[in-house]
Parts: sequence; structure tokens; C-alpha cells
Amino acid sequence: MKKQTNDQSNYDNSIMKIFYLLLSIFTFVELNCENLFDTQHDSLKNDTEFLPDSYHYWNNGRYWKKINHIGQEIIACGEDSGRWMLPDMVALCEIENDSVMRDLTKRSLLRQARYEYLVTNSPDERGIDVALLYSPFSFQLIDWHPIRVTPIKNMRPTRDILYASGRIISGDTIHVFVVHAPSRAGGELASRPNRMVVAKILTSAIDSVRSISPSALILVAGDFNDYTNDKSLQYISNFEMTDVSAKAHGSNGAKGTYKFKGEWGSLDHVFCSNSLRSMVISCCIADKKFLLVDDDTYGGVQPFRNFRGAKYLNGYSDHLPLIMKFKP
Repeated sequence: MKKQTNDQSNYDNSIMKIFYLLLSIFTFVELNCENLFDTQHDSLKNDTEFLPDSYHYWNNGRYWKKINHIGQEIIACGEDSGRWMLPDMVALCEIENDSVMRDLTKRSLLRQARYEYLVTNSPDERGIDVALLYSPFSFQLIDWHPIRVTPIKNMRPTRDILYASGRIISGDTIHVFVVHAPSRAGGELASRPNRMVVAKILTSAIDSVRSISPSALILVAGDFNDYTNDKSLQYISNFEMTDVSAKAHGSNGAKGTYKFKGEWGSLDHVFCSNSLRSMVISCCIADKKFLLVDDDTYGGVQPFRNFRGAKYLNGYSDHLPLIMKFKP
């Protein structure tokens, strides 16, 4: 009887150690959702591509499939070597508005997760915004605000940068920036100054955080519409920020988060301050099999996107998620 009691005690202790180990690992996800629009027209925005009477036929049925697909994608990012826990935080790009975020958190497959969220209200002409999902059980919000990106000459209004700070389970404060930089429309070289504007505003905000807390834990993530060696990302790196996603790859064939004309590359990135970099365990691309389809033109696989032009594919996104784990 005494041996059985000891065995049970040892088992319980082992379970508790695993539980606390899982809690101590913070899982962060970055995902471009590929046009997560609702079906309602905003008269102040050019959102007519995604309405029931548009060429995308963006009706309620397609909308709710998309909402649940994004929820499924986020849930799948919590799987790790047979264990599963929901991500602690998710940075989202290409979100239309608060209404979409409310549906994602309260009425989708994520409705039992009790996520809370922050979302910007940017002057982007199409109405695209960025958002931050977080678990109140592992991140206690202290402060947040949008950072407006003032356009330069010949630059269209773009997405705000989202800033949030909060305490994680270790008691440390983490500062998070979510970015969706301007696209390469018009060509990489012609549009480069637009992304440099975002990089400079971002690094100025990082400097402001460091002026108060020099060793602050800082995390920057999003769709930068640039690759690791491009000028805007090198500029950010020069501010003692490390692109921990630079060499990230998947386990099912993905060599980047995005595929264009047969070439893999990563427009999505996760940067960490040196103080946070030392805590990082891993950063990978979540190329789950259900997020991929065969690339019949160029070979291999590609992201299972929702639309290709006007053709509805009933997929997930044209970008794959990044998963970064760290242990404070």
C-alpha cells in the first residue's frame, strides 16, 4: 500500500512538472490571414472586392468558413510533439475591423479559448488592419495604442503599427509591436521608401521603450513585405533587433511563409531584442499538411490560399504562420 502511495505521488509530481514546464513556455504566432473581411460595406473604405455582390461573391457562407479556417489554423499552432496548448499570443495581419475580431474570438472554433484582442483602426484605403490576440491567462495587458504611419510623397495611407505591453507569467514585462508594411505594388525599388518609413517609425518607438527600460524585452512581428536581406529589415536589425525567423522552415516542404512563381520566401518576420533573444527556444514555419496543396505549375507544395484571383479555393491563407517559442 505504501509503495502504491509513493508511486502515485511520484506520478503526480511528474505531471505537475510537465504542467509547469508547459506554462513557462510562451508560444507566439504571426499570421497574415489573406483578406479577412466581413460582408458589410464600409462607406469610408474601398472594401467592395469583398461583398456579396462583388466578383469574389463574398457572402456569409464563405465568410464563416474563412473565420473557422483561421481559428483552426491558430489552434493547430499549439501542437508540439504530441502535446497541445493554445498559443499565448497571435499577431494577425489583413484583418478588416473589430467586427471580424469579435466573430473570430467569440463565434468561431476559438470561442472556448477566451482570447482577448486588440485591433487598430488605420487609414488604409482598403480598410486592412492589424490585430493582436492574447490569452489573459498568460499575458496581463498593461498598455496599448496604435502608432500612425504618416505617408511620404506619393505614398498611400497604410496600416498603423500596433503596440502593446503586458506582464507574462514569469512576472516580466514584454513589449510587442505588430507591423504590416506597405506592399511592393509598383515594384520593389519604387515602393522601398514606403517600407523604410515604417521601419524608421518602428525603430523610433523601440528607442522610446528603451529610453525608459534599456534592457526591455521587445518583440516585433508581422508582414514586412520584404525579405531578410532587404534594406528595411537590415535597418531594423541595426537597432539591436534579431530576426529569429530568418532561417525558419517547415517540416512538410515549406522553405518560407510565402511562395511566388515557384520560389519560397518569407515576407513575414519575428524580431526579438537581444534581451529576449537569449530566451528563444525555437522559431519555425507551421506548414501543417492541411495548410498546403500541391503546386501543379512549379512542383512541390504551396500554401492553401482562399482565392487565386477571382477563383474561390475555400482555403486558409496565401501565407503560412510563424511559431516562436521562448522561455523566460
